Amino acid sequence: MTDAAAIDPIAEIERLRAEVEALRRRAEAAEAAADHDVLTPALNRRGFVAAMKGAMAFCQRHDVPAVLLYLDLDGFKAVNDSLGHAAGDAALIHVAEMMRANLRESDAVGRLGGDEFGLLMLNAGLDEGREKARKLAATLKDAPFEWKGRSAGLGGSFGVRAFAAHTDPEVWLAEADAAMWVRKKGR
Repeated sequence: MTDAAAIDPIAEIERLRAEVEALRRRAEAAEAAADHDVLTPALNRRGFVAAMKGAMAFCQRHDVPAVLLYLDLDGFKAVNDSLGHAAGDAALIHVAEMMRANLRESDAVGRLGGDEFGLLMLNAGLDEGREKARKLAATLKDAPFEWKGRSAGLGGSFGVRAFAAHTDPEVWLAEADAAMWVRKKGR
């Protein structure tokens, strides 16, 4: 009798099914990780752009408004310089958590790189986007970031752009980024 003959085919099938299921779960986890920022509880740029693409298609198909907010933190370099890089990481986490807490479940928050974030709001127009940007900027200003008993002020410059039948998410992001820079330089 060989070892192959001793293998129970039903048990082997069950073992292989379990192995396939474990691999499927690992692949799903890897896929999810590929779209999420490694530091903050936000999407990374790749995941945020994917969310934008889906929202843009939905908006086109159903004639639904959407608005994009582009945030560049003010005072972030001072946090890194005065409190250290661990504090800077904690500040980014703090900002991402604050934004998620102040948005709807259906909205998306992404860290686009460094200290820049994107916020995508469906069923919202330019006025709602500007109001949300105003409230988020006030929240940043009114709740200073605390690190080991030391406080550091963070602010934010927001650019706001309504969806205007964009077909390329990078163009929409660039428009919101440009609006943010106009606002930042105007202050």
